[in-house]
Amino acid sequence: MKKILVTGADGFIGSHLTETLVKQGYEVRAMTCYNSFNTWGWLDYTDKETLKKIEIFSGDVRDSECVRQAVKGCDTVFHLAALIAIPYSYQAPESYVDTNIKGTLNVVQAAKDFGIERVIHTSTSEVYGTALYVPIDEKHPLQGQSPYSASKIGADQIALSFQCSFETPVVVVRPFNTYGPRQSARAVIPTIITQLSEKPSELQLGALSPTRDFNFVKDTVSGFIAAANAPIEKITGKVINIGSNFEVSIGDTAKIISEYMNVDVNIVCENERLRPENSEVNRLWCDNSLAKELLNWKPEYGGVEGFKRGIAETVDWFAVKENRIGYKHGIYNV
Repeated sequence: MKKILVTGADGFIGSHLTETLVKQGYEVRAMTCYNSFNTWGWLDYTDKETLKKIEIFSGDVRDSECVRQAVKGCDTVFHLAALIAIPYSYQAPESYVDTNIKGTLNVVQAAKDFGIERVIHTSTSEVYGTALYVPIDEKHPLQGQSPYSASKIGADQIALSFQCSFETPVVVVRPFNTYGPRQSARAVIPTIITQLSEKPSELQLGALSPTRDFNFVKDTVSGFIAAANAPIEKITGKVINIGSNFEVSIGDTAKIISEYMNVDVNIVCENERLRPENSEVNRLWCDNSLAKELLNWKPEYGGVEGFKRGIAETVDWFAVKENRIGYKHGIYNV
């Protein structure tokens, strides 16, 4: 089997992807963010038998030589390493340029130099901004409504430019709002679940009217793997949406979760959690027809019933006390 590098393997989606690849028989090198505690993020929670099969490489995508060492000897690269919290991008935009844009440049430069067979670069539905039409296909204009989304637009274009300039085999996978076990508390679904788990009298959220196309993490992972297995001549240089093709508001999401958890609560809009007015993405709804055509992929958790199944699996994971030890439900997680 091919040897695969996963950058950002210590994160939410990256850890799920890494474990799935190993279980499917791939040889995986997992690039995790170096830290003095020698922790590997969510891979620290991987079962021992799976973890023994993972080659851990601690480093930083902002360092070009470090990235070259990580890429060398691999056939395929999944590039997921990024800063993703939108509120923090208001505070530290330079960090997002360094990590998301320069980090991507380092990855595709190394991929070009070492003749990597395929680079799957991770984008985000945030690059579309508030929908100008729905459902959103890959031809939708890009709108940088936050420093985060602007940095991801830049990263996407850097990756695609290497395909145009050097024929580096790049495909951009653009997941819509992924959710599921292990997601950070800075995201809305874990925010709702962790607050409700304490049975509060009030549920504190930001804007309730924006809609999202939530994509369960198992579907996101299967989309990435489909991009790794599709004929390269069909997908090189392409941008491909991965989403459920189901739109739901934040307010209705909170109701679905509270009903499953059997918690009756008043929802309170807290100013601290609101984005600046022109930065809020008010509507996202994915057109996933290109993924079906090019990757032979479709969501297993699509539609309202699929969303409810995904919510159930996510809530059940958070219900295990040990799983939420690191979550700080009592504060606003930036």
